[in-house]
This record gives sequence, C-alpha cells and structure tokens, in this order.
Amino acid sequence: MKRAFGALVLVPALAASQPAPAAGQDAAHVFRGAYLLPISSPPIESGVLVVQGGAIVAVGGADLASPPGAVEHDLTGRVLMPGVVDSHSHVGSVSGGDRSSPLHPDVRALDSIDVASDSFWRARAGGITTVNVMPGSGHLMSGQTVYLKLRAGGRTVEDWLLCDDPLTDVCGGMKMANGTNSLREPPFPGTRARSAALVRGLYHEARAYVERQAGRADGDPPAARDLRMEALAEVLAGERIVQHHTHRHNDIATVLRLREEFGFRVVIQHGTEAWKLADELAAAGVPVSITSIDAPGGKEETIDWTLEAGAILERAGVDVAFNTDDFITDSRLLLRSAALAVRNGMSRAKALEALTLAPARMLGLADRVGSLEAGKDADFVVLSGDPFSVYATVQQTWVEGRLIFDRSNPEHRRYAVGGHDVYRTTAEEEAVLRRLLEGEGG
Repeated sequence: MKRAFGALVLVPALAASQPAPAAGQDAAHVFRGAYLLPISSPPIESGVLVVQGGAIVAVGGADLASPPGAVEHDLTGRVLMPGVVDSHSHVGSVSGGDRSSPLHPDVRALDSIDVASDSFWRARAGGITTVNVMPGSGHLMSGQTVYLKLRAGGRTVEDWLLCDDPLTDVCGGMKMANGTNSLREPPFPGTRARSAALVRGLYHEARAYVERQAGRADGDPPAARDLRMEALAEVLAGERIVQHHTHRHNDIATVLRLREEFGFRVVIQHGTEAWKLADELAAAGVPVSITSIDAPGGKEETIDWTLEAGAILERAGVDVAFNTDDFITDSRLLLRSAALAVRNGMSRAKALEALTLAPARMLGLADRVGSLEAGKDADFVVLSGDPFSVYATVQQTWVEGRLIFDRSNPEHRRYAVGGHDVYRTTAEEEAVLRRLLEGEGG
C-alpha cells in the first residue's frame, strides 16, 4: 500500500505558473505534449489540444500550430482524455418521491440538489465533469433526474444545468426501477407482476393524455396543467430518456417489454444480469450502464454479477457505460471500474469509451461531451499516467476551458485523498492523513 502512495507523491506537480481558473478565459489555451485520447479517433502521441471560449478549437499532433497569444501548457509525460461522464450518481444530497405513491413522474431531482455538497468535489477529483444525478430506486418511478456540468463556482443548481430553462426545458431523464427495491407495503406493489401493471397503467394514462392534447383546437380554453402527465408525455415523445434501475434478467426483460409497448428510450442502469440477455439488448438497441461491484454481497439481485459483463456485452454489440451509483463506487474511483473490465476481457478502446462517449450518448449529450473534437465543450482530464493503472492519479480536471480541480492545490488535493466527509476533517486529522498517504507514518 505504501508503494502505491509513494508512486503518487513522486508525480511532479503541474507548473505553478498556470493561470488561476478565472484567468485568461478569452485567450486560447494550448495543451501540448500529452498522450492524447480523443476517444472518437485514435490516440495521439505528443498530442495538442486547443481550447478557447469554453469550447475545443482543434485537436492534433505535435505539428499543430498554436494561435497567436495562446497560453501554453506543457503536459509532456501525462495523459489527456475527455472529462468522465457519470451516467448514474446520487451526489448532492439528492431526493425524490415519498411514500405517498410508488409513481412520482412530476418530482424533480433538481429541486433537492445541494450544490455546496463536498460530494461534487470528490467527483471533480475523480475526473468527472458531467453527472446524471438521480433520485433513489425505492419507487417504480422516483422522479426526474438532472444532468449537471460541474462548472467552476455554482451558487445554485441553475449554474450547472445543461438545459437553458428548468421551467420549460427537459433537464434530465426519468428515473424508473423494478425488482426488489420497490416491493414494499401498500401503496407500493408487493410483487414484480403488480409493479409492471402499475407502470403500464400510468403509461396508458399518459398516452391518452397526449392524444387529448393533440386533439385540442386553437379556440379551446386552456387545459389544466398536469405535471405528472407532462413529464410522461416527454418520455413518450423520446425527449426524456428513461434511466431504469434493474438488475435481474427477468426484470430486464420486463423493461424491454415495456419499451416495446410504449416506445420510450431507455438505458438499463446497473444491469447486473444484462450479460444473460446480451443478444436481446443488442437487437433492441438498448444500452447498459454498469455499476461495477468489486465486492459482491448484501443484495440478492447481484448474486450473478461478473466482472466479465462488460466484455460479454461488448462482444454482443451492446453500448456499454460504467457508473458510480455513488456511494456504491466512490466518484474518485470510476476509472477503476473500467480498468477491472479490461482485466476481464473488455477492449481498452471500448472501456475508455464506456467512461466518456458511451454515457454521453445515454444521456443524449454526445453532441457536447464525451470526446475531444472541435466544437465540443472543453471538458477534459489530465492524468499522471495510464487511466487504467492503479498508480495513475487525476492531476487536473477542466470544464468548459476552466480549471476546476488541481491536485497540486492543497485545498483541492484533500478531496482526492481524504475521507467521504472531507469538509468535517480537522486540521490535525488532515495533517496525520497526509503523512500517512505520503508514507511518512503517523
């Protein structure tokens, strides 16, 4: 263990002369010399990334010229990749529906987000730049998820939204679940079959609502607002993607059946036994966002989990992502999930894609994030080495061309090395922790 920590502290800090996060935003910034992983194209030795105005301007090799007046960043010996996209997270003290009903399509996660939560700093320390924050899975439908960009600053959740207006825009997906989580006392269902029946009934109600709205004439009086049906209408129209908590193969089959009946876009979240239905998922074009379990136990639905799931799904042609389901996997350790999949047969290319471009597709955000391409948001991570090495660390995390995490900054570094409640750590405890991490004893 000390060997690993020793390797961490031997990595040289990035140049202290680099600009503060708020400085030089109008100037172009050029990141030169890193082993560059664009994801959407082959890796580039001694790559060059040019960003300006929050967007990527150019990506290329060592011969790519810098714009006049650009701020230069020497990343020789490091790895540069897109910001990690977490397609399933519970950071920010998020909440959803209550016990009044198993179905809450009108509840919005964004109305509960605590932007001051240190859990967002842990995510940044893990190289995560975009998150799908979801309410819990104890409901068949626990509410609307919210897609957040972990930008610098942020006084309210509006500062991090990827939509323009939370009152009129679709700002996330719809969290659904089945399996054992929602099998509770009334009014919740007591069986899997009853769970499916309740969901089918609600979607039929939503379909009728959409038909009534479509049949309204211009001169008709305004219809009464129905927030539940409005959200489900967005699901039926394919504008709001269903993010579906489901583990077992029979529960996954139920999701595919509901999708076939109602035509909504869906992502299988967790997908513990998705490998058993790999061909069916591929044929349906349904992606899977895996929550990797490196220490199985405690949940009956995860008995048949295998670290080979990513490889099996990849071979079948399923679009695969990895997520944290934070705290199931700490946000600082998401790279490890993909690394374990590679060690169990998944290709490196698809495992890297499963951290970046694949989850971006699953959130409908691939036009903005997930790869290093001209015109996309300038979200990227600087690593000390191979993303799949246990010795590599996140050195910097940038969002829209602004530095939001810098490991060489002691105030940032403590979120990378401290406990889950870093903000409560006393100065004395932090000093001891740092000595331990640096192999000095204590």
